Amino acid sequence: MVKAGYQEAQGKTGWPSVRGLLTADQEKSIRIKITDKTPDQLKLPFALWTRKAVMDLIHQETVLRMPIRTVGEYLKRWGFTPQKPTKRAYEQNPKAMQRWLATDFPEIRSRAKKENAEIYWGDETGIRNDSQHERGYAPKGKTPVVRLNANRTSTNMISAITNQGKVRFKVFSGTLNADILIDFCKRLIRPAGRKVFLVLDNLLVYHAKVFKAWLQQNEEAIEVFYLPALDPDEYLNCDLKKGVHSGSPARTKTQLKRKVVSHMRMLQKKPKRVTKYFQHEKIRYAA
Repeated sequence: MVKAGYQEAQGKTGWPSVRGLLTADQEKSIRIKITDKTPDQLKLPFALWTRKAVMDLIHQETVLRMPIRTVGEYLKRWGFTPQKPTKRAYEQNPKAMQRWLATDFPEIRSRAKKENAEIYWGDETGIRNDSQHERGYAPKGKTPVVRLNANRTSTNMISAITNQGKVRFKVFSGTLNADILIDFCKRLIRPAGRKVFLVLDNLLVYHAKVFKAWLQQNEEAIEVFYLPALDPDEYLNCDLKKGVHSGSPARTKTQLKRKVVSHMRMLQKKPKRVTKYFQHEKIRYAA
């Protein structure tokens, strides 16, 4: 049965399609749902609220088949705008983050001061040659074209930074494993001249038995802590990718690695640039 004021028509597939506008109550209900819930919580196959996702939600809730352009007009009228999302891992626990920031990290900082240890923030990242972050000007209606190599290649890196702007890194091929991690830590503690407190996220390899056994053998030189909060070293990764993927694209793995190493060595010479990462609101606690 079709509600009064709606029209039933044959869609292109031959199935009935109900068209019309939302009532005031329906608008309020839809607006609340897309404010308080994510699409997957409402059993919709989307990660974010796109116009298509909202269109499907409207159909799910009201049986209306609304044109996607009309959905966009509703969203604009409700004050919704397209925005770049903040990334949050599924495993990230807000309560654990609050506890870590309120209790765990202050203890780490206090111990570092007593033991004259230096706090490093570490992270691992991958860089591919078929990404492009740079924007370019072109006549209106003529999108600029970037020629990328059809042969995709990548390289990986593990790095660590301090809030004083120190940068340490190791570029490697393949997947990060305990041997690569141990070698990186050896390079980290060798020039430090004092104990290193290394803060990592909860990547599985960071909990490898071989790595933890090595840490026990070198506990006077290095200690590792695990955090559920946003890692400051992720800001270095963003800086790196922006630098590597601007300018002429890397055509080979050798060129890609050269661009990565060049950018990292530039960062090592500009500690003030690295210290600015720690001014960001989400990681200011580490400053």
